[in-house]
Formats: sequence, C-alpha cells, structure tokens
Amino acid sequence: MIASFALPVVMPLAGQFGSLTSTDTWVFIAFVLFILLLVYVGVPKLITDALDARAAKIRDQLNEARELREQAQTKLAEIERRQAEVKTLAAEIVETAQKDAAKAAENAKASIASSVEKRIKSAEEQIALAEADAVRRVRNEAVDAAVAATADVLKKSGGDAAGLDKAIQEVSARLN
Repeated sequence: MIASFALPVVMPLAGQFGSLTSTDTWVFIAFVLFILLLVYVGVPKLITDALDARAAKIRDQLNEARELREQAQTKLAEIERRQAEVKTLAAEIVETAQKDAAKAAENAKASIASSVEKRIKSAEEQIALAEADAVRRVRNEAVDAAVAATADVLKKSGGDAAGLDKAIQEVSARLN
C-alpha cells in the first residue's frame, strides 16, 4: 500500500532528480517513506494527543491561577475592610482617650479647687476661732484686771472683806 502511494509521488520527481540511480532521489524516497510510516504508525495522533494534553494541563493551570487570583482579591478586600475597621476603631479609642483625659483634667481641676476652697474655709474657721479665742482671752484679762482694780479700790476704801470677796466673785462670774 505504501509503495502504491509513494510510486506516483516519486515518478514525476524522477525527471527532476535525474534518475532512480541518483542518491538524492533515494534519500527523498526514503524520507517520504519515513513520513508515511510515521503517519501509518500514528505518530501525528500521538503528537496531537500530547499537545492536547499539554494544552489541557495549561488550561487547568490557568483556571487554577484565576481561582487563586479571585481568592487573593477576596482576601485582599477582606483585609482592606478589616484595616478600615481597625483605623476607625483606633480613631474612636483615641477620641475616647482624649475625652477621658479632658474629663480627668477637669475633675482634677475641680478637685484641686474644692480642696483649696476647703483649706481656705478651714483656715478662715481657724482664724475666726483664734480671733474669738483672743477676744475671749483679752476680755477675760480685762475682766480680771477690772475685778482686781475694783477689789483694790474697795479694799483701800475700807469695806467689809467677806462681803467684798463675795461681790468680786459675783461680778467675776457675771463678766466671764
């Protein structure tokens, strides 16, 4: 069968190459026969099957790469969303901390003002008590001095000693 196919191809070429005794002609015939043998054995089918398998493998790898890219984009979007949430949360935390610090400063100022006010009030009360105590002491000293002076005057003028002592005690009790 191969010979019947190869002979019509070779015969017209015989005139071009000179004769069937030429080595170029036989190399050409051998080459054509080799190609025909490869076709008969099914080498082209094997080659196309191998190429198809390779194309399918590449297609599968591309599909897998596409899926991985989509997954990566989904994860990236999720990470960006989380990052935005974290930034918002951090801003809220900073704002809350600033408000708390301001409140603490106000409370500290109020506490200090209250403490100073209490100390001033306490000092004023102590001053008032000391002043009242000083006034009382001065009055007592004045009363004692007046009683002593009166007693001296009365003793010098010569009155009853027992009655005078009683009167001095009475006046001293009423003035104190």
